[in-house]
Amino acid sequence: MAGLVTILRSGAWLTRERVRLIAGGIAIASLAGLIVLLATADGLNDRLGRPLGTDFSNVYAAGTYVLDGEPAKPFDPPAQQTREQAIFGAATPFYGWHYPPFFLALAALLATMPYLLALAVWQGATLAAYLWVIRGILNRHPLPAEGMRLWLLLALAFPAVFINLGHGHNGFLTAALFGGALLVLDRRPILAGVLFGLLAYKPQFGVLIPLALIASGRWRATTSAALTVIAMTVATTLAFGVDIWAAFLASGRFTRTVVLEAGDTGWHKIQTVFAWARMWGAPVPLAYALQAIVAIGSAIAVIRVWRSGASFADKAAVLLIGTLLATPYSLDYDLMLLAPALAFLATDMMRRGAEPSAEPWEASLLAALWLMPLVARTLAQVTLVPLAVPIMVTTLLFVLRRTRREPLPLAAAQRPA
Repeated sequence: MAGLVTILRSGAWLTRERVRLIAGGIAIASLAGLIVLLATADGLNDRLGRPLGTDFSNVYAAGTYVLDGEPAKPFDPPAQQTREQAIFGAATPFYGWHYPPFFLALAALLATMPYLLALAVWQGATLAAYLWVIRGILNRHPLPAEGMRLWLLLALAFPAVFINLGHGHNGFLTAALFGGALLVLDRRPILAGVLFGLLAYKPQFGVLIPLALIASGRWRATTSAALTVIAMTVATTLAFGVDIWAAFLASGRFTRTVVLEAGDTGWHKIQTVFAWARMWGAPVPLAYALQAIVAIGSAIAVIRVWRSGASFADKAAVLLIGTLLATPYSLDYDLMLLAPALAFLATDMMRRGAEPSAEPWEASLLAALWLMPLVARTLAQVTLVPLAVPIMVTTLLFVLRRTRREPLPLAAAQRPA
């Protein structure tokens, strides 16, 4: 046991050969699963009668309503289910539309295509954007040639990638927007603000962003993000009318009470402190209180680190991980946000010449964070513990501990505008 602890602490077990073997094995198994899913499909549905790309069906159905001139209908659950069943068959399960009206225009664009083509375009385009951002993060510092050869395998084999492919979800887009904004934040703050603003389509992931930008004095990015959200709001209102916002707000009660508080989606899929508390039988007010404690702690961590002289990689990782911890509603496909966090941390680790890591436990912790989406849903279903939460909390505390050795005040002269 002592030897195992020593190996994990040093990270010596994480050789390139072992990384390549594990990542390659996961990639092959996941790809085989996707091939079987497609090979056994019957038209637009898989062998279990679910639409291929499951959750993408709600995006496509919503888009068809927009094309029909009824943009408020997706916010009406019975109407949304009726349209899904009309497209995919009477036995189709309900896939709710839980997005702000901003997302309707993109849904309509996708709905102009046949369903399978739309699914392929959606996943292909957003996956390419995600890979481009990860490559950009890795290019921030010169890396060993061996490390650069592994990046594509690790980025594609990251288990959350295949969760997103199976669900036809938007994790690639979220990771690309968030990671891309951080990537260009110091060089092109206005563009970074635009990318942050576009994240308003997933508003639960935007809570900590203003705190980071304001704490670090990045006013151009802050202004740009705010103006982007305002412009999106005006454009959406002009396109769909003022009543679209009333429909959205009315649908929020269904999302909150049925999907989140009652766990209709499945507690094991939701990787948050709130879901953890509800799985263990906590009443709704107590679950919200526990979630609030973690959210406040995450906010304090973000403000502290972004005001400090810590490395930008640590700041980016704290914001990304803190964002996932702060919200009560984050599913396992949303763990795609960990990909840019891992890229920032791994790049910084290699920049410091840490192979194995100069920081005790660092390499093993990053490996656990990378592997975790593979088992998070299943483990939560069996043990009632959403594994993402303790691993993300541990990583956040690890980074915070390291930043305590950095100079705390960030001189005003050094703060980007």
